[in-house]
Amino acid sequence: MLSEQNVNLTTPTLNFTTPIPGGGRGGGCPPVGIQLEGVILPPVLTIDVILGLLGNIVALWIFCFKLKAWNPNNLFLFNLVIADFLALVSLPLRIDALLRGHWVFGDGLCRINLFLMFSNRSASIALMTVVAIYRYFKVVHPHHRFNRMTKRQAAFVSVFVWLLVISPRVPMLAYNHIKNSGNTTQCFFFTSYKEASRAIIILVGMHRILTVLEFIIPMAMLLFCSIRISSFLKERQMGKPDKVRKAMRVCAVIVAVFMVCFLPTTVTTIGVWVIRSYRPWDCTSFYTFTQLTIVSLGLNFLNSALDPIVYVFSSSMFRKALFSSLPRALCCRQDTGDGENAASSSGSQSTTQQELKSMRADRESEAM
Repeated sequence: MLSEQNVNLTTPTLNFTTPIPGGGRGGGCPPVGIQLEGVILPPVLTIDVILGLLGNIVALWIFCFKLKAWNPNNLFLFNLVIADFLALVSLPLRIDALLRGHWVFGDGLCRINLFLMFSNRSASIALMTVVAIYRYFKVVHPHHRFNRMTKRQAAFVSVFVWLLVISPRVPMLAYNHIKNSGNTTQCFFFTSYKEASRAIIILVGMHRILTVLEFIIPMAMLLFCSIRISSFLKERQMGKPDKVRKAMRVCAVIVAVFMVCFLPTTVTTIGVWVIRSYRPWDCTSFYTFTQLTIVSLGLNFLNSALDPIVYVFSSSMFRKALFSSLPRALCCRQDTGDGENAASSSGSQSTTQQELKSMRADRESEAM
């Protein structure tokens, strides 16, 4: 399909356990059949597209028409919406190819399709990491000059992130990934070392390295930011316990989305890599990791459907704009609870003091 794991969409399921003589490094095992891929991926990717489009269309509407003020955090989240849309618009072509059993959209769309899908993974990871780092400085280092970032500077950071994640994927656009098998045409990123040119082999190797590094490094940064925010708030006892829990919920949501969507693909990619390098004769293990990689692709694109949850937890401005747009019947309960809390905490405070306190709370919630 769209990965390098010897996948052939038209080959019946094969159960070879011995290598083909002379197949060469990584080419000793026959192509993997499509039963698991053809059965699991179409419904999973369809769910990803439906949920992702619904959530991201609402998010885009909020960002474009309901958000009254922008800050760097919201700008980073908006770029995350764009990255999700790039992946979502490319998945229907892949679903169609799986259902038909062959690719009918030509070489140009094949290159663009593969480029958009792989770029989305990199962009989503990078932008979620930037959001976590921004929150880390807001909470742990509130006086750092990083927190005085302007919207213009945030835009430059966003452009730099896009260039950083897209540049390694641009070579995908330079090579033909169309494979002809009998009367059918397939759109592969890679089929086997035996059939590939040296340039494709290098491209696949770079892809594998990026797949691992772009998970391990951001994951380490996300865990560091989460642990530091938690320990800082607990040590300083800043605000009430509910504020500490709120800050940790934001970090937990980002880490959870990150782990669910990207960890399986990273683990299976490493598994295939190790088997190809050190156990090229072990076709059984190769098939097992290849099939697991195929299944994990569905989770890989689930991030586009789960990212709207990140927007709600990561931006109080987005959250307020969303709640204000919901039908009043859905918001009345929350409004009542807020009113009771305000009444119980007002006491002898003046109106001016309450307004100042509200403004300060808003800044704290945005930082968290």
